[in-house]
Amino acid sequence: MSELGGDQVEGRRAVLELLTVGGRTVRKILLAEDQDPSPQLDRIEELASRMRVPVETVPRTRLDAQARTEAPQGVIALARPIEPVALEALCIPSKKGGQPFLLVAAGITDPRNLGALLRSAECAGVTGVVLPRHRSARLSPTVTKTAAGAIEHLSFAVVGGIPAALSVLTDLGVWSIGLAGEADQSLYDLPLGDGPLAVVVGSEEKGLAPLVRRRCDAVVSIPQHGALPSLNVGVAGAVALFEVARQRQRPA
Repeated sequence: MSELGGDQVEGRRAVLELLTVGGRTVRKILLAEDQDPSPQLDRIEELASRMRVPVETVPRTRLDAQARTEAPQGVIALARPIEPVALEALCIPSKKGGQPFLLVAAGITDPRNLGALLRSAECAGVTGVVLPRHRSARLSPTVTKTAAGAIEHLSFAVVGGIPAALSVLTDLGVWSIGLAGEADQSLYDLPLGDGPLAVVVGSEEKGLAPLVRRRCDAVVSIPQHGALPSLNVGVAGAVALFEVARQRQRPA
């Protein structure tokens, strides 16, 4: 069994992206009976037919019984799990010379937070994700549905410990920045446009663990102007990732 998961994909956008990318074997698709016409469902059936993936139409009650999310949107795909890659593989520039742009999720346990962050990461151009082996959400149906297909475009490394992984990244020339609401330095004061980079986000409750914090090359905060003390981890991560993306844009 894969330590990442991803073998049950629920939701129309996530299943459609699974089939469109075609990066892993899809064993079967379940569709609920009596659904209203939908371009997404039509496309799912079209791609499944082209790829010779069996499609089974089942009563809504059966589909909902197999679902592991609250709203599977009438479709479930059973697929080969996502297989992790070596951490070192995430640090290799792309064939076009693109620099590694990594997300290190250091202990996010809420599946919806992780799914939303993975969706933001893919949209911001992240090339790889690092997850700890313990005390972290996996690519469950809730994560994959919330990520809306992003997992099909990302590479994942699973590591025994985040501090040791950050040391490896440093040795490989990847600069790591951690997010902490109480940090004195602002995210917006850092030059993030060049070179291999990893954005490190901590757990929902405790943020960055002390040793993780010490292993980061810089720890920064996102300036806030309201009364609440901090941002949701998924939102904070998205803000940081898109700031990197903004700085990495080049004039046409």
